Amino acid sequence: MLRSYLPAIVLLILGGAVGGAFAALNSFIGPRRSAPHKQDPYECGLPSDVRKGMRFGISFYLIAMLFILFDLEVAFLYPIAIELRAFGTFALIETIVFIVLLLVALVYVWRVGALEWK
Repeated sequence: MLRSYLPAIVLLILGGAVGGAFAALNSFIGPRRSAPHKQDPYECGLPSDVRKGMRFGISFYLIAMLFILFDLEVAFLYPIAIELRAFGTFALIETIVFIVLLLVALVYVWRVGALEWK
């Protein structure tokens, strides 16, 4: 059994050794110049306007949660799409019902205005 895991173990050891060697080389021969502006946060090459106590609006979290919800629901369609012939007509009907329910939920969220950025 160990023989089947041997390539993975060797790869993990080799990867750890290479990573450790690069980290050690960086600490020994890397530059040690430090400047306060190097510690400033930035986003997409621009200085960030986010302050430590800044609060995000609820719409940010709502849109993020809706994205995760609909993204995961669509991910459930992949296994059915791969094996649809093996599952038969019942699975096709259930998949159509599932997609219709997703569309109804999306239309509801859209009509309520949850996708509007405020």
